[in-house]
Amino acid sequence: MKLPIHTPAALGQIVRAARKAQQIRQDDAAGSIGVSENFLGKVERGSDAVQWGKLFQVLEGLGIQVMVDVPDSVAQYLKSSTEPRDPS
Repeated sequence: MKLPIHTPAALGQIVRAARKAQQIRQDDAAGSIGVSENFLGKVERGSDAVQWGKLFQVLEGLGIQVMVDVPDSVAQYLKSSTEPRDPS
């Protein structure tokens, strides 16, 4: 299911729902993912001040995949900027 995310709080609700759907307590989830319970709580509450690396660690640990829907012009720019350049 694809869900739009417009705020940290919306992402936090998804993280909490994923954890609860797996019937994992917050402290157990934090421990198995490798973050503190305090950090996981901040994510679930939608705090604006979380570390990106740890956030993606939480998402991956709970099986949440992040995708970004970009306009075609952005996709074309990304494609052209990552293609190998001709060395000549």
